[in-house]
Amino acid sequence: MPACGQPAQPSPATWQHGHVTAATHSTLFPQAPDTADAVLDGLDPEQREVATALHGPVCVLAGAGTGKTRAITHRIAYGVRAGILQPSSVLAVTFTNRAAGEMRGRLRQLGAAGVQARTFHSAALRQLQYFWPKAIGGSMPRLVDRKIQLVADAAAACRIRLDRNELRDVTAEIEWSKVTQTVPADYAPAAAKAGREAPRDPAEIAQIYNVYEDLKRDRSVMDFEDVLLLTVAILQDRHDIADQVRSQYQHFVVDEYQDVSPLQQRLLELWLGERDNLCVVGDASQTIYSFTGATPDHLLDFRTRHPGATVVKLVRDYRSTPQVVHLANGLLAQASGRAADHRLELISQRDAGPEPVYTEYTDEPAEAEGAARRIRELMASGVPASEIAILFRTNSQSESYEQALADAGVPYQLRGAERFFDRPEVRKAGIALRGAARFGGNDTLLDDAVDLPSQVRAVLSGEGWTTEPPAGSGAVRERWESLAALVNLAQDFAAAKTGATLADLVAELDERANAQHAPTVQGVTLASLHSAKGLEWDVVFLVGVAEGMMPITYAKTDEQVEEERRLLYVGVTRARRHLHVSWALTRAPGGRANRRPSRFLDGLRPGSTATVGRAAARGSGGVERGFTSRPDAAPRRTHRSPARCRVCGRTLTDAGEMKLMRCEDCPSDMDEGLYERLREWRGVQARLSGQPDFCVFTDKTLMAIAETEPTTPDELARIPGVLKRKLDRYGDDVLAICAGQELEQGSDGE
Repeated sequence: MPACGQPAQPSPATWQHGHVTAATHSTLFPQAPDTADAVLDGLDPEQREVATALHGPVCVLAGAGTGKTRAITHRIAYGVRAGILQPSSVLAVTFTNRAAGEMRGRLRQLGAAGVQARTFHSAALRQLQYFWPKAIGGSMPRLVDRKIQLVADAAAACRIRLDRNELRDVTAEIEWSKVTQTVPADYAPAAAKAGREAPRDPAEIAQIYNVYEDLKRDRSVMDFEDVLLLTVAILQDRHDIADQVRSQYQHFVVDEYQDVSPLQQRLLELWLGERDNLCVVGDASQTIYSFTGATPDHLLDFRTRHPGATVVKLVRDYRSTPQVVHLANGLLAQASGRAADHRLELISQRDAGPEPVYTEYTDEPAEAEGAARRIRELMASGVPASEIAILFRTNSQSESYEQALADAGVPYQLRGAERFFDRPEVRKAGIALRGAARFGGNDTLLDDAVDLPSQVRAVLSGEGWTTEPPAGSGAVRERWESLAALVNLAQDFAAAKTGATLADLVAELDERANAQHAPTVQGVTLASLHSAKGLEWDVVFLVGVAEGMMPITYAKTDEQVEEERRLLYVGVTRARRHLHVSWALTRAPGGRANRRPSRFLDGLRPGSTATVGRAAARGSGGVERGFTSRPDAAPRRTHRSPARCRVCGRTLTDAGEMKLMRCEDCPSDMDEGLYERLREWRGVQARLSGQPDFCVFTDKTLMAIAETEPTTPDELARIPGVLKRKLDRYGDDVLAICAGQELEQGSDGE
């Protein structure tokens, strides 16, 4: 099926939706491709550009759900399978252990085992441990998992009392200082320059920070930020060690590049040296960690630093329906700031689905009960619990939903809990399965087990697994869910690998544990919006979407409010098909109903009007090659004049008014007959492409066309909503209709 607003492509060749594997999904146990060229099968044109651009700097601007991980893992695998890249010379870096584990798992499935895929901290720690004896000598300081107790000790030494919230916030300020390479003496002016609202007097925080550093030295410990700082220091001071690292790693891939901090960017530059074999992937519209020091500037300035870079834009959204994508695009269309100037307009590749559901509740308990009730209905209709998520702004909102789901008898899991393979019950199950694989012939439990799944069920029944889940929730239910995930994995493994033995399954579990490639655990996911990044579900409930929570109360500056908007955008784009957005008018039953829905929903939810509007997004998909004739030139930027009403001349800010190019209240000179002919033509195009009518042109755009009656492509292109790809596809038809010509029945615009 062609993209919304995109021409149909010629058939046999492959990448079209219907032949392409969904970009964010993969078969559970696929066979590795036979050849290097086979690695490219199923990639769309832009993903293929990423996969085959193996030399020089490459920047991939990838919208949510566009298959960025698919593109970069196939890029690495293609390079390895074609003999262009040596597996041991590639370092792929991302930001979470889960993402790194997923990347290793995918590379293994593509036949590119041996490539290092790690977090910045993990890669730096390995190098620090290896080079410490040579660079520093003696024993390396012990790494502390949590610094909050050290911060508490430092505050006590300074005779400063901190409550729990202040302790957490001061710890965050110390982390921000270190990733921005700010020393204690410079904290106060640096925080003021960055516009940070310090939780205590900046002088007090600087004092605590200074004593914190002294305590670490006295106790011979280091924190996670020290891992990066010390690695940077060694690579800067010891050119021989830097050369050794650079001889090991020749090619770098950085995922989620919009989240890079200044310290991580410095480490990356030291890894690279004078080379430019670097591929970065990111989306400025998903920058949601600026409070930790992350900045999209490195992504947005990539072409300036590397004028010869190839830039590939991925905008085909394989994850979400056109209805979900329309809401996501609408959120960003009202955004402001630098990230908004570089936003990508997503184009759904999926069939149409239901419209997002907006629900207002009297209070928060009613909202939680409403979500639980709807989830029970979805599960009764066949939706697995593992394909449903409830996402909220703060972790403190979780308790109401845990209680409501437990009362409704719905299993759930909390996102952010310990990793699957680190759970005690999973470790014990692994030991039991390994023992059965070695000595199963003497185990009476396995006497009646005729195949691999029945063997696993028999072994895990001794660890607490039962055919029916235990009643209620809590620790007993969570242990059962872990074991059930292993049982389900065994069934999938046996179906994919004919003749697989218990020993084969144990080997698969070992590889998955090393890659942190966890199986699916049945249960509704409860997660904060921040921890949901990188995940997706068939059904998403976005709850608490009210002023004061979204944007959060302490988001004061324009930049902070825009980051809250991006956070909601991340939440919306987690949904594949069903999206439920809700808010409560008050916190507790009987309270004063003084809340209102989030301003971010203005103009998007039914019955509301937009308060801010912007021109259409600049980011269509495609490839931009690097500069050749002027290597010192920076990329050109276009500057828009403010949109003005063509009737009264007033500056327009509302998105709908900007499409009409006039105020709603100003008189219209629209040709009603032309408008109806355009609507009839649009209906034909929508049926041909299998998309909703608005994916061709919105009503407002058709009204603007009927009012201006363009006669040339340039005049048509000046109408907001007529993007280049739509002009290329539909321009001839629209101009012919405006000229009063009759089109052939069933014209598809090509």
